[in-house]
Order: sequence, then C-alpha cells, then structure tokens
Amino acid sequence: MSAGNNCTVTEFILAGLSEKPEVQMPLFLLFIGIYVVTVVGNLGMITLIVLSSHLHNPMYYFLCSLSFIDFCQSTVVTPKLLVSFVTEKNLISYPSCMTQLYFFTIFGIAECYTLAAMAYDRYVAICKPLLYSVTMSYQIYSSMIAGVYIFSVFNASVHTGFMIRIQFCQLDVINHYFCDLLPLLKLAHSNTHIDELLILLFGTLNICVPVFTIITSYTSIIASILHIRSTEGRTKAFSTCSSHISAVAIFFGSGTFMYLQPSSMNSMGQGKVSSVFYTIVVPMLNPLIYSLRNKDVSTARKKICQRKTFI
Repeated sequence: MSAGNNCTVTEFILAGLSEKPEVQMPLFLLFIGIYVVTVVGNLGMITLIVLSSHLHNPMYYFLCSLSFIDFCQSTVVTPKLLVSFVTEKNLISYPSCMTQLYFFTIFGIAECYTLAAMAYDRYVAICKPLLYSVTMSYQIYSSMIAGVYIFSVFNASVHTGFMIRIQFCQLDVINHYFCDLLPLLKLAHSNTHIDELLILLFGTLNICVPVFTIITSYTSIIASILHIRSTEGRTKAFSTCSSHISAVAIFFGSGTFMYLQPSSMNSMGQGKVSSVFYTIVVPMLNPLIYSLRNKDVSTARKKICQRKTFI
C-alpha cells in the first residue's frame, strides 16, 4: 500500500505459534491432525443433516450453518499456521493478509450470532413448543441465517476497510500465526485510534448481544425444565442444551479474553493461546460435541452407515 510519505509494504512475516525449533514438528503433527478432524467432522455433519430427512428442522439447519462456519474459519487460519512450522520465514503478501483478515472476521462474527440464534431456537422449542412451527417457520429461520451472514460481511468490510487505510512502512513481523486486527495495529505507522475504537465497539456489540441473548434464553429454558415433572423429560431437555452451552462457553470465553481487553493490557503471547481455542479447537470440538451428545444425530449417523453397508 502506498502513502504520501512513500510508505510501501508488499508482505509481512507471520511469527507463528512458537519460535522453539524442538516443538515445531510435534506442533505441526498435532495441528494437522486437528485440522483433518475439523474438516471431516464439519463436512460430515453437513452431509448428515442434508441426507437425513428427520433432521430437516430449524435446530439442525442452524447446526449445519455452524458447521459450515467452523469449516471455513479453520480453513482460513490453519493452513498458514501449518506452514509456519515447516518454513524458516512464513511470508504472507499484503493482499493475502487483508483477505485472511476479512474472511476470518466474517466467520468469527457469524459464529457469535449463529450460537445466539441456536439458543433462541432452543428457547422457543422448550418454552413455547405449541408455537414453534409458527415462530420458527422457514421464512423466519432462513432470514435469521441470512441476516447473520449479511451483518458479518458488513462488520468485516468496515474493519478491513479501515485497516487498508493504515500505513505500514516496512517488512515487519506480525506477532501471531494469522493476520488478526490487534497484531496488525501494533505494526501501524499511522494513527489507529479509530480502528481501536471500532474493535472495542464492534467487539462489545458482537460479544454482549449474543451472550445476552444466550443468557436470557437459557434462564427461561432452565426455569421451564425445572417445571417438567418427568425425570426423563428433564434429562432429555438438559441433554439437548448441554452441548450448546459447552460450545458457547469455550468460544465466547476465549474471544472475550482476546478482544475486550485494553490494548495496553493485551499480551500477544496470551492472545495466541486464546486464539487457538476459538480459531482451531472450537471448530474441531463443535461437531464432536453435537454428534456425541445428540441422540438424533447419532441415530442419523447409524442409519446412514447401515444404508451404505446394505448397498
């Protein structure tokens, strides 16, 4: 990018996750294993939902969207991380860096609101079961899914648009394993107050609004579950919600630690560890959590396997 003072940068160096040579190969093997599990798990979940007619309802359409987001999020970040373990200098061009930042932001924000939409879906299903088919009609849940992506693209466009205006005047090292907002701002040679304010405002909005929706939904859900007289009914309701609560806790916990700290307090070393959870670990865990803790998904998987065996 060129500026008036002849500042031009064409590429960055990604520092990676660790600089210790003895851990590079073990980490490479660990993360390539995680990535394979992530790809197989999320694409498998999408395929399972598409092929199983009894999973064609809003809850599983949201889960299908979440699996797509997790697959894309991991694919945006993990391959470049793997390169850093096997090369001395992990270079990334300026356009590629901005592209990675753009898509990472889209899928990160989309996951926040998809988890909130899933919590609302469970609230309607458990607290207002007689109105479920009306409240979560095709038009409503498809609009919710589309709205998540539209709002995420808007957020990412704003962040990336302002990032492109920042001056970077030399080949510099991004102290991270991918192009993220905060590490890039630390390399800026121009005023970043607007960018920092946008991160704080959008970060607060994109964490607090979904978390408030989730907490409100589950407060009502728990109250309704406690009024269920049947032990079997309570167990089934808790089982349906527990997997979602687990995914929410890991994702929002690590995201909050990374983005809602003042820049003066933010440590990139701690940030890298936190980022590993919501960019790499969570996309791997989500399909495992939902498939292992959900009887409908387990039943659908068995039916698909039996169908293939007979063929």
